[in-house]
Amino acid sequence: QVAETVNAPVYLHPDDVVLWEQVYLDVQPDKQLKDGDVFQIAGAELRALHTPGHSPGSSCFLLAEQNVVFTGDTLFNGGPGATGRSYSDYPTILASIQDKLLALPDETVVHTGHGEDTTIGAERLTLASLATD
Repeated sequence: QVAETVNAPVYLHPDDVVLWEQVYLDVQPDKQLKDGDVFQIAGAELRALHTPGHSPGSSCFLLAEQNVVFTGDTLFNGGPGATGRSYSDYPTILASIQDKLLALPDETVVHTGHGEDTTIGAERLTLASLATD
């Protein structure tokens, strides 16, 4: 309904098709979105970072020109996102954060799916403290 209202295409990582089909029986996404794909929104270039863990196809979106990443439910202020649902996995989300997000510069601003913004540097410290607990 949102896509129809704002006349926007629906992008979906192929690993989330199983979840999509549980909710949307008669609607198909407009396009597959894979790791590294680049697309434009309102003149801004975003790059998809496949970050499974919250769901198999979870993806974050890097707006490199502004040093910003949109992490949705992969990374929150204070640590990893939720993994208590079917198809989610805590070790997988940790690996995604380590491999994809912590590879970004410390000053990268993180706009999360819920709660306050943070930075990659702050979350690097948070995750290091989780590893020692």
